[in-house]
Amino acid sequence: MTDTGRTELRTEALSYGTRLHRVDITARPGETVGLVGPNGSGKTTLLRCVYGTLTPTSGRALLDGVDAHTLGPKARARRIATVPQDGEAECELTVHELVALGRSPHKRFWEGDTGEDRARAEAALARVGIAELAERPFPTLSGGERRRALVARALVQEPALLVLDEPTNHLDIRYQLEVLGLVRDLGTTNLLALHDLNLAALYCDRLYVLAQGRVVAEGPPAEVLTRELLATVYGVEAEVVPHPRTGTPTVLYLPGPPVERDLSVM
Repeated sequence: MTDTGRTELRTEALSYGTRLHRVDITARPGETVGLVGPNGSGKTTLLRCVYGTLTPTSGRALLDGVDAHTLGPKARARRIATVPQDGEAECELTVHELVALGRSPHKRFWEGDTGEDRARAEAALARVGIAELAERPFPTLSGGERRRALVARALVQEPALLVLDEPTNHLDIRYQLEVLGLVRDLGTTNLLALHDLNLAALYCDRLYVLAQGRVVAEGPPAEVLTRELLATVYGVEAEVVPHPRTGTPTVLYLPGPPVERDLSVM
């Protein structure tokens, strides 16, 4: 079994065409690290370079010092699990069958499911709180249930690194909190792209802010999410205040015309 929570991800001068420019990020063992930034800033491209659907033009994505792109597909899938924005919506599998696919990287092509595989799938479904939905067709689930099923499939892979692209997309606030709380408690090293800055502040240990394919700020949410950064990167006026109960920074957006962005100052 992969030793979750003890894996480090580091990118070195990672570039991809005109979308990413020498991006350096680190997700330390057991950390939850968030990527934030405007649409088109390069968040999804960076995630795809990390989990292998895109090959960087230059630079490397290192998993415990090993270039992830030197690993074969199965070896990489044993280390990195992905929860995409919109995955498997039209598949005809039951929830249990979908989750059991997470065992594929650990098996030969012709091998069927063993008793251990079924037990792992059942345990993952119980952990994400949808064990009672195991025999339901996946397309009949709600958005929040689907997202939790995809997290369960990722868990069955026994990953050291969990990569999530907009895991709260299309979910109501209850499911947003449930999914992010679940991910935070897994013990894996987590890298996720988020649009909601308040959720990013609440659930991430550190943030990287991307703009035009470059990292323009990084650090704990309280250091990164400032009025000046929101104006410069997002072009919006906002106040940033401590949450009354958690103390995490809370962004209060102000009405009014867009602010002129000037990334040259960063």
